[in-house]
Amino acid sequence: MSDQTKAPGTTPNPKIFYVLCALLILSFLWRAFVPANEYPGRTAQMLEMGVDALCIAGLIGMRKVNPTWFWIALVCGIGLFAIRLHSDASWWTGHWHYSLSR
Repeated sequence: MSDQTKAPGTTPNPKIFYVLCALLILSFLWRAFVPANEYPGRTAQMLEMGVDALCIAGLIGMRKVNPTWFWIALVCGIGLFAIRLHSDASWWTGHWHYSLSR
């Protein structure tokens, strides 16, 4: 009974973990510092929120790969949803600021 081995393919791939971390962190920085120029449609808004939620869920599933990067990416992922609570324009665009382009 003590000779139990893991089934092949049960260890998370670290490359996918780091891609999810980079996606969440860079997306958060982009939405926090770059103003939005137009309102997306309702479908695009829901799709962005769904992709963000799925990235967070995947990140939580692979949290054992690197706990330091996990917490940084998790805070950024939650921050993506927190940005949407800033204002009505932030809710629709997902960006902290909104300005019309020239």
